[in-house]
Amino acid sequence: MHSWTAATDGPLRLIEQEIPTADPDPKALACYGVLLRQVGQRERVWLRFVTGRPVSAITEQFLAWCCTQLHAAGIRVWALIWDNASWHVSKRVRAWIRAHNRQVKQRGQGVRILLCYLPVKSPWLNPIEPTWVHGKRSIVEPTRLLSAQEVADRVCAYVGCSHEPHLTIPDKVA
Repeated sequence: MHSWTAATDGPLRLIEQEIPTADPDPKALACYGVLLRQVGQRERVWLRFVTGRPVSAITEQFLAWCCTQLHAAGIRVWALIWDNASWHVSKRVRAWIRAHNRQVKQRGQGVRILLCYLPVKSPWLNPIEPTWVHGKRSIVEPTRLLSAQEVADRVCAYVGCSHEPHLTIPDKVA
């Protein structure tokens, strides 16, 4: 990370902060993001944070939420450019997308998903990556640790989107 300070202050050093072991705040924060590009409109970002890890069930929730939002905006086909994260390419997610597209075709309404996978190990081709990089740099706090809530609020403020409720997996019934 790079930061600029006045020459008289000396260089700003980012030091890894120690996290108390009993801290109930999450140690990591997962997030799904979509960079929306439409002809004649400015770019927008939609974010949904995740309680827990990003897994296939959460990915399905995120895709359903995006399709609802896009349908409300009058969009009929979503060209989704995706990397090869395991929760993106899982059999479960691919089956969900096929079933979703089949339903949209049968009903004649909804948003079809057109998947475009990026080559493996080519994150620089993903158009949302620069947004992530600049966002991480702009929210960092060199003097203290931020809580998960502060991180989520700052990221949403940086990209200019609303802070939606976190995606979660319901507790499994035994």
